Amino acid sequence: RKKEFRFHHISTDEVFGSLEKDSFFSEKTKYDPRSPYSASKAASDHLVNAWQNTYGLPISITNCSNNYGPWQFPEKLIPLITLKAIQGEKIPLYGDGKNIRDWLYIEDHVEAILATTFYGEIRKNYCVGGKNQLSNLFVAESICELLDQYLKKEFSHKKLISFVKDRPGHDKRYAINPNLISEEIGWIPKFDFEDGLKKTVFWYLNNKLWCDRILRKSGYKGQRIGDLSKI
Repeated sequence: RKKEFRFHHISTDEVFGSLEKDSFFSEKTKYDPRSPYSASKAASDHLVNAWQNTYGLPISITNCSNNYGPWQFPEKLIPLITLKAIQGEKIPLYGDGKNIRDWLYIEDHVEAILATTFYGEIRKNYCVGGKNQLSNLFVAESICELLDQYLKKEFSHKKLISFVKDRPGHDKRYAINPNLISEEIGWIPKFDFEDGLKKTVFWYLNNKLWCDRILRKSGYKGQRIGDLSKI
């Protein structure tokens, strides 16, 4: 069992900070976290590496882009937009909605984790991205267009989109170059954003009871988590 043991650490692309246009994160990108959350994730990466350096713990690390798919907690962007639109509530977007994220469907991420754990090199980082660099506004409008098809109403759900004050430390752009994991392990994302989003939105439409139950249990009511002005 000891010979076969591997500790795999799942991290985020947020540890690398914010990107300029047309550039990409890779395994060679320097750490530059801009928020307490991303700083805590960077610290966890360093802690895992320290265990390898000090005690020889066999580790691997993946830094992934934004995940989406079924079963995601409703505070996250795609389920939040979907559920608010279904209920006819305003859809809040931070700033001008032009912040860009690289979207990775959950099944692709799971396969990347398994592939890295079984076939990746020990003490190595792999960047995992879905090759879907899209603005938050584009994502919101895409969800609304799907709901316009599924839920026939007299108005487009796009009319529910409203821009709110940007959140502190909001990185402008994330994008990942996943060439290393593709070349060394053979992993590539299978889902394009259009297909993954359809599966996701359709799942939330058909699982309102689960959403209602987890919202009641958590006490979450659609507000921004971590808003210091409320403390």
